[in-house]
Amino acid sequence: MSGSGRGAVAALVVSHDGARWLPVVIDALRSQTRAPDHVVAVDTGSRDESADLLDAAFGPVVPAPASTGYPEAVRRGVAELGPEVEWLWLLHDDSTPDAGALEALLAAADEHPEADILGPKLREWPSLRRLLEVGVTISGTGRRETGLERGEYDQGQHDEVRRVLAVNTAGMLVRRRVLEDLGGLDDRLPVFGNDIDLGWRAAAAGHTTLVVPQAVVFHAEAAHRGLRRTALTGRHTHFQERRAALFTLLVNVRSRALPLQVVRLVLGTVLRVLGFLLVRSVGEALDELAALLSLVGSAGDVRRARRERRARATAAPQEVRRLLAPPWLPYRHGLDAVSDLASALTDQAADVAERRRAAAAERDPAAYAARTGTRRAVAEDDDEDVPEDSSFVARFLTDPVAVVLSVVVLALLVATRASLGQAVGGALAPVPDSVGAWWGLHLETWHALGQGTAVPAPAYLLPLALLATLLGGSPGAAVTAVLLLAAPLALWGAWRLLRVAGRLASVRGAPRWLLVWGSVSYALVPLTSGAWGEGRIGPVVTTALLPWAAHAALGFADPVPDRRWRAAWRLGLLLALLTAFTPTAWLVAVLLVAVVVTVVVLVLPGAARDRSTWLPPLTAVAVPLALLAPWWVGSLRRGAAEALLLDPGRLPAAEPSGLQLLAGRLTETGAPGWLGLVLVALALLALVPRTTRAAVLLVWVVALVAVLVALALSLVRLELSVGAAAPGVAAPLAVLVGALVTAVVLGGVGAREVAARPLLVGLGVVAAVVPVLGLGWAVLADDRLGDEPAADVPAYMVQRSELGPEHGILVLRGDVTGGLEHTVRRGDGTTLGEDEVLALSGEDADLTATVRELVSAPTSDTVARLGELGIEHVVLPAPADGDVAAGLDAAGGLVQASAADPGTRAWQVDEPLSTQALESGTSPLHVVLLVLQGVTLVVVLVLCAPTRERRRRR
Repeated sequence: MSGSGRGAVAALVVSHDGARWLPVVIDALRSQTRAPDHVVAVDTGSRDESADLLDAAFGPVVPAPASTGYPEAVRRGVAELGPEVEWLWLLHDDSTPDAGALEALLAAADEHPEADILGPKLREWPSLRRLLEVGVTISGTGRRETGLERGEYDQGQHDEVRRVLAVNTAGMLVRRRVLEDLGGLDDRLPVFGNDIDLGWRAAAAGHTTLVVPQAVVFHAEAAHRGLRRTALTGRHTHFQERRAALFTLLVNVRSRALPLQVVRLVLGTVLRVLGFLLVRSVGEALDELAALLSLVGSAGDVRRARRERRARATAAPQEVRRLLAPPWLPYRHGLDAVSDLASALTDQAADVAERRRAAAAERDPAAYAARTGTRRAVAEDDDEDVPEDSSFVARFLTDPVAVVLSVVVLALLVATRASLGQAVGGALAPVPDSVGAWWGLHLETWHALGQGTAVPAPAYLLPLALLATLLGGSPGAAVTAVLLLAAPLALWGAWRLLRVAGRLASVRGAPRWLLVWGSVSYALVPLTSGAWGEGRIGPVVTTALLPWAAHAALGFADPVPDRRWRAAWRLGLLLALLTAFTPTAWLVAVLLVAVVVTVVVLVLPGAARDRSTWLPPLTAVAVPLALLAPWWVGSLRRGAAEALLLDPGRLPAAEPSGLQLLAGRLTETGAPGWLGLVLVALALLALVPRTTRAAVLLVWVVALVAVLVALALSLVRLELSVGAAAPGVAAPLAVLVGALVTAVVLGGVGAREVAARPLLVGLGVVAAVVPVLGLGWAVLADDRLGDEPAADVPAYMVQRSELGPEHGILVLRGDVTGGLEHTVRRGDGTTLGEDEVLALSGEDADLTATVRELVSAPTSDTVARLGELGIEHVVLPAPADGDVAAGLDAAGGLVQASAADPGTRAWQVDEPLSTQALESGTSPLHVVLLVLQGVTLVVVLVLCAPTRERRRRR
């Protein structure tokens, strides 16, 4: 093609191994309604037939080495053109223009004579309808911003000609004079980013860039998507893209904004590296870091490029600034990324059933087709027909399930209203004033509690400390959040678990009303069991987390090995949390894994040889051992092995009977036990439907395992310094109730296919009694937590004790006849997490001997010994024993002190105070275990996170 006269248009095609796209591109060029006057083709060392195709279509091809960048290739093509060419139309070998693309661009140029660069609307090739770009800009973090939603389809919603910062070089129409005045495309951006850089330079020089959506170009983005590899990109496409983005920002940003921009890019790179590591994209994380370091090593190039741009800049800075992305946009992308990650984490097992059916389809297509045909033929009773274009309020109000669940959540919040403010009482000790106390208890080897102890902090203290830190350093806010949100969290988790379980048991899945019944019945367990009212935070948290752990465990049924491993890490993390709050949860998990692995190995041929079948479950139960190592190893070393069987809270705790456990009750303060027995009867009836009997039997196996663990624990007695205690059974109880609820739901799925409608209605009425009465009881029951023991130490002594550990208070309770008990109070008293440490610390022989001598025949040496033990005050709470009080009154070195209660007697130690008895060194092993815990936590978080979708590779 040729032309003459001023105003000629030349199409410039650059190719590199693009033979797969060039035939279509060539046909598209020949089909233009306004044909270009010239066509110049430049080939950069193609190894396929690209050069031959271009030569046959347009004549001699301009050759260039394979290492030639796009800017240099364009420069070589322009050198072949005569002076009559005014407009250059740049095309890639993988960009196909619509037939009217050039005509639309030239028409816009005539209509807008101020425009020097024009670009088309880019749509994805081969989808043809999905939008890629309608003009482009760049954010302050270097992100290429298109203003489009991901996967947005072209429906004419962006068809307005408007000014933009830049347009893609795939289809760009640029005045030859302007391109040459700007120095062409920057050779320091050989592949990516040269279009944004050119547009930014053009805007700074006073030129106008327009996007013309009426012109359409289809772009395959071969280099960006990794569909081909060049000498310039190699295997690290992300490195080249990120380096180009950083370079573009650094060389074009205003001088006074440069220091802040550098700091932002460095910090942003660190965050991006961490983000890529979190989703296990190690290669892209290294590319991010390498891109930044590459620019650090090319500081001279950056300075020269800035000088070049400064020399050509004529426009006001605000004219360019308004074409850049808004400053808040990167933060929105960050929130979107967090939201996507959270969605992937919560929905990771939701499609297990569909993936299993897909795998079954590959094994037996005929049978699968029959089943899916049946599924399509069945009308779902529980799917409401809501118009897609209705508002959120309309959809909500016309969905009875959503309304019911909202009412339930509101009722649960009302039932747990006592947790608002300072939640304390029953088994729940007061929280410390700051989260630093929890961190200190977790990190320290030696604790200044009582007479000092090396018993490690309870395992649940670490997640509580992390939560409190996130909530502004407030331990009270953390405990309130846990108690207030545990039941709604259990409701959500149970819904997700039962929905997937229903899909696994039946193609149709469980009806939504059945899911409502199951999730509400389970969400009430923390309240109806009596755990919430007694302030037992361990059982409350365990009940909330259990359905999420069971949901993660369903990932072991996934046919994809990688997903089974991901399920293992997620279950391991959740199991560690469960074990931290109720240690016996680990025993239940170990027994369940042993049963499941044994059955799988025996039943499935070849399963023993496939490590991805049995090793992920074993890994899941091993993860808590590493994550909780400072706790359980320290407990064994310090002679406090009882901690591995005790639930959190003040000890000793009430011991439920066997019938109470079967009814799902931990204490007598829970809901009426017969409500729980109704659930047991319904779970037994769930065995009747034949279609779901196998699934229900499997759930009953889980329930029996929980019962066996509870029976075994009931045979154990633990001797503590505060008296005998029974092992915690909250975890087996939660598993038992969860299994019973799941059995009823699965039985209901089978029953609706075979049972008569009147029978189903009758069973539904009986079943509704469990959640309806349980919720009513929870709302109307006494909203107070268990009673808090009355303060029996004068307030001024408490204030003195907070000055340091040497200002301890010795509290003597009881009398000589019935026996005296002694405790030492230090700091702000015994707070949450310290109860278990003191109960497991055992008796201090030196203090016991001193107290025995003090109440029998005290001497001045005895009182002096109290000072050496860091005790400043002695208190006999009302009713004080007269004989003991008389002896203390006569003791030298003890000065009578005041007490608000007339029946309470108090004395002050008039001797030097010391902390020597309370001091001890740091255990190197404890430090090592803390490091192991931290490293394991980071590794597990990375491994359990969803992976980033990989780009397609050639």
